[in-house]
Amino acid sequence: MNLARTATKQAATGSLIGLALGDALGRLTEFIDVPRIISWYGPWRELALPANGRVTDDTQMTLAFARGIRTAMDRGVLAPRRLARPLREEYVDWHRSPENNRAPGHTCMVACQLLSTDRPWQDASQIHSKGCGANMRVTPIGLVPGLSEEQRAGAAQLQAALTHGHPTALAASDLTARAVYLLAQGVDPAGLVGQLRSYAYENRSRYHENWLGDLWTRSQDPSALAFVQRGWDECLAVLERLDAVQRTADPELDPCEYTGDGWIAEEALATGLLCFLLFPDEPLTALRRAACTRGDSDSIAALAGAFAGAHLGADAWPKEWAESVEYRSDLLTFGALWDA
Repeated sequence: MNLARTATKQAATGSLIGLALGDALGRLTEFIDVPRIISWYGPWRELALPANGRVTDDTQMTLAFARGIRTAMDRGVLAPRRLARPLREEYVDWHRSPENNRAPGHTCMVACQLLSTDRPWQDASQIHSKGCGANMRVTPIGLVPGLSEEQRAGAAQLQAALTHGHPTALAASDLTARAVYLLAQGVDPAGLVGQLRSYAYENRSRYHENWLGDLWTRSQDPSALAFVQRGWDECLAVLERLDAVQRTADPELDPCEYTGDGWIAEEALATGLLCFLLFPDEPLTALRRAACTRGDSDSIAALAGAFAGAHLGADAWPKEWAESVEYRSDLLTFGALWDA
């Protein structure tokens, strides 16, 4: 690790701004196949950021998670009950907000409606959903300094589980946060997938009961161990695919051809990572490649931007782009808090 670089690069600011920029770029291209994207917007390497920098629910929910973390940590050490309540309130507030008009995911909307009642959050969680809404918003916990591995993993899985209860959604969120954390700490991108695979193997038999409670009992699995292993195994399978192609993938080919369309959590992680790893030192090119995909382009590009910003820091993004993105003030506030 390059510790001097890590201390000065403003990884949190870079990652949060990058996430929002990717989200804004991908908002225009989601639900459109690559030939139409190119016919409407021109060559993918020249995609322009929308003038208003407007984002989607991906950035909105990222900020909701960030506010929940801040509230919890203002009250003391980050812990399950201390996080669950403010995070639940933030998700419900997002659900009710008039700004929640950016084609939000069905799972998030159903779960947040249930979270607004007095039922246990585990009963609101959509146990069979592993949509990418679980991990497109998890970046903040990878940026908060001073956490233990247990706190970071538990919080990453809890924030996913409030809406998406499938074990693969939990594992993919944990891995996404881990990737952001490692890149912010200065890990070489060339070795990142190997480190994530090792992390997955190490955690394959660990159910975070303190953070998840009895969530697993809502599934069809015979035990908590079987529940959690199912999720990690699906993530390991897609990480193995990513590892096999990350150095040989044709950057001119839609990355979804290699690692999936990104509508589900493990594919969003892998395809977002692939876009970043194709261009680890060209952040705008990574964003543009991620946005010009046939799949869930805003979430794939948001994740690619989060990874690129964590790796390169705040200077990754041109001033004119960073200044035009929606929610810039909120993003900078959390960046400054966690870069300090």
